[in-house]
Amino acid sequence: QVTLVESGGGSVQAGGSLNISCTASRSVSSYCMAWFRQAPGKEREGVISMLFGTDVTYSSDSVKGRFTVSQDAAKNTMNLQMNNLKPEDSAMYYCAADSRMCLSGSWSRFQSYPYWGQGTQVTVSS
Repeated sequence: QVTLVESGGGSVQAGGSLNISCTASRSVSSYCMAWFRQAPGKEREGVISMLFGTDVTYSSDSVKGRFTVSQDAAKNTMNLQMNNLKPEDSAMYYCAADSRMCLSGSWSRFQSYPYWGQGTQVTVSS
């Protein structure tokens, strides 16, 4: 069992930056760790993922070049640096974990992840 806790959300103007974090209750080495987001009335969307302990990452086209994921293995923490934020990035951001490795064709399917955090809100104003 893994407990995930997100932190660092908030409000920012368009073009600004935010960093949010996800801390796991225990080691998630070799886990597929991912960030999803969900705006009101929309389906949960895969944003970015990483195979924890490696430099393997996948991201959605909508955030490429703007969002970067990193890790602190000693703290069991995954960080999401979001730059050049847009109003359409506004959503609840969720951290997710799966003990299986990330695959390019399936990392963004939210049904694949058994472990979820409670979410942190990101709001971008125009």
